[in-house]
Amino acid sequence: MTTEMPRPLPVDQLRQRCDPKQLSRAGQQLHAGSSLVGQDRGLSALRLAVDIRHADFNLFVVGPEGTGRHTAVQEILKERALSRETPEDLAYVNNFDEPRKPVALRLPAGAAERLKAEMVRVVNDLANDIPELFESEEYRTQRRIIDEEFGTQQEEAMADFTNRARAEDIALLRTPMGFMVAAIRDGHVVKTEEFNKLPEEDQKVIEEKIARFQDELQDVLAKTPKLEREHRNRIEMLNGEMAKRAVSGRIDEARETLGDAGAAADFLSRVHDDMVENPELFLQAKSERPDGPFPEVSGKAHLEPLFRRYMVNVMVGHQPAAPEGAPVVVEDLPTFDRLVGRIEHVSQMGSLVTDFTLIRPGALHRANGGYLVLDARRVLSEPFAWDALKRSIKEQSITITSLAERVSLFSTTSLEPDSIPLDVRVVLVGDRFLYALLVMLDPDVQELFKVQADFEENLGRNDETLGQMALLLHRYAEKEELLPVTPDALACLLDESSRLAEDATKLSLRLGTITDILREAEHYSRANDRKEVLRQDVEQAVTERDRRASRVRDRVREAITRQTIMIDTDGKKVGQINGLSVYELGRFRFGRPSRITARVRMGTGKLIDIEREVELGGPLHSKGVMILSGYLTTTYACDMPFSLHASLVFEQSYGGIEGDSASCAELIALLSALSELELRQDVAITGSVNQLGQVQAIGGVNEKIEGFFDICAERGLTGDQAVLIPAANIDHLMLRERVTDAVEAGKFSVIPITTVDEAVALMTGVPAGARGDDGTFPENGVNARVEARLREFAAMRKSFASRAAAGDEGEQR
Repeated sequence: MTTEMPRPLPVDQLRQRCDPKQLSRAGQQLHAGSSLVGQDRGLSALRLAVDIRHADFNLFVVGPEGTGRHTAVQEILKERALSRETPEDLAYVNNFDEPRKPVALRLPAGAAERLKAEMVRVVNDLANDIPELFESEEYRTQRRIIDEEFGTQQEEAMADFTNRARAEDIALLRTPMGFMVAAIRDGHVVKTEEFNKLPEEDQKVIEEKIARFQDELQDVLAKTPKLEREHRNRIEMLNGEMAKRAVSGRIDEARETLGDAGAAADFLSRVHDDMVENPELFLQAKSERPDGPFPEVSGKAHLEPLFRRYMVNVMVGHQPAAPEGAPVVVEDLPTFDRLVGRIEHVSQMGSLVTDFTLIRPGALHRANGGYLVLDARRVLSEPFAWDALKRSIKEQSITITSLAERVSLFSTTSLEPDSIPLDVRVVLVGDRFLYALLVMLDPDVQELFKVQADFEENLGRNDETLGQMALLLHRYAEKEELLPVTPDALACLLDESSRLAEDATKLSLRLGTITDILREAEHYSRANDRKEVLRQDVEQAVTERDRRASRVRDRVREAITRQTIMIDTDGKKVGQINGLSVYELGRFRFGRPSRITARVRMGTGKLIDIEREVELGGPLHSKGVMILSGYLTTTYACDMPFSLHASLVFEQSYGGIEGDSASCAELIALLSALSELELRQDVAITGSVNQLGQVQAIGGVNEKIEGFFDICAERGLTGDQAVLIPAANIDHLMLRERVTDAVEAGKFSVIPITTVDEAVALMTGVPAGARGDDGTFPENGVNARVEARLREFAAMRKSFASRAAAGDEGEQR
């Protein structure tokens, strides 16, 4: 039975072309509010994470860059955020009992800024009112009365003591060392000489009086500190009463101004008590304040360090006049400090000090009550940031710590602010590989991020999706204020989208790349003074993008054209074939032919992959070569030992080789070397092969075909040149028009194959031949020649082994 040979593909199968007329009709089915198409799975997961009330249903968005992940996340979050209540304000205030532990206030939306502003006014007002009150005549009169009362009590006690002592001829004397008592006679103090001349009995009487009155003097003097304390207490009470008169009224006004501000009332009460207890702060500030042209109206007392204790450090504030809904925070630099906040320090007298006014908020504070969007890779790359994020989510609170203290860089006076309850939905955006690594290495990930939103790379291509993508690009052009885009230009963009998807039945959802092409095309349109973007502008943008990145490709082609790299595109050779490979430089890929050669001889069944032997072949390439060995050993001469020694190599390859897409070419080169049939050099081939001899699909088929075509075109197209591709890759063809034009003109061909037998028949011009019912291959077919050669090797090996055994026996005799 003769198998029909594969035919070259017609032009309409080499490239899909979008009909511009279809775009306007099908695009109307797209909902007006949608900004993404083909991402139903990811958007559904995103909406679940946004709407569900449970705290641990945080979201991990995965997918390739450029698919609109960030845009979709932010749009949906902002839409949902508007329907939620504005969260509470957050602020830190002084802890008057323990300043190292600032107190966190949670206030109604908008109240934090009002409280802060009101405290500034309170301090500024009292900075004038309290000193004026203490300078008033009323205060001076009451102070004088207290001072006089204290002075009178002291004088009366000393006068009473003095009178009693004088009545007994004892005087009270003031000396540099203090008070003392002494005997007097005739109004004069008795001196030591006079005292010694007195009778002994008189001396004893005087000594007894002096001792008694000295003790009484000590009792009188001992009461003085008590009187002084009572005096101070009276003064403090007076000061407190006077300060309370000013403070209470002003604090009451503040309460009325703030209204129902929750925790603000407790804070104002503590401020009231502290101001009443410490009016000297205002007096000290007054004494230190320089007198200006208007000393009574400074208005900036709140800036003085003495009054920081009464200020309010607003961490997060909102504007209640214009409801904001829940916050949506996107943190592009998620360092430890920018996530959980930080405590700043200032230098004073050579030391680093801080207070509650130097606490700064982080992204978690700003997003509290709403949503926080983070790039997963950036979070993981910042020291301590990932652990801090997980800890905050687990504990549902934000604890601000000093990173310097944590890593023991230096010791400073720091703070221990109150933890703030956390209610936030965290959205991490990353790629699939990173997500897989996290799931494998960090057990917390699946517990904390229970929802995975997987964004698609491609979308099925049909009339509806083409229209949807066209409308999406129209909206993008309007948003970016680009020139209008013609239907022909849109059709060209959509065809390029299929090219990017590497599938003619798909559209790429890497919208970033498509919109980059559109913006570049618009630039060329403006440069040519056009009023709209035409198809030729899009084609120019695509061409220029390739040209900018094609230096290496052009040098490789030049080397092939000059025969520096030896590639034949005509004639026939035994055991030599043109395989096709793809090189990738960033986002630019290009194909190039590679000469693959095979050599065979009798051996012990060893197939040498030279690339693997020198460690230039990757594991997938080595796997492909081992599959060849499996195909050969199970297809030919199965009843005899496999007696082949073969070597395979990519000629002039000096770098690593990976992938199995050349395994079909390598197998055909081996079959050519075994059958001694020549292979066409004007035909290149790509495809992987399995142990059953079936040709399987490969990647980069468009670039591979174009790589060989460009070499042939450089040397001159003959009409016989062709590329063999797996039939499974037909749907992936989106070739450039330079190739399709040549095919249409009959100067080049693309031929699909499904089996190795089809490929070897096309390359040698000799049918492969299928094994018949009698177990043999048709005579003179490629397979028959291969099997005969392998049997010949087996016979030679047997004969050689017999001769070697006979020689050994003769030597032993």
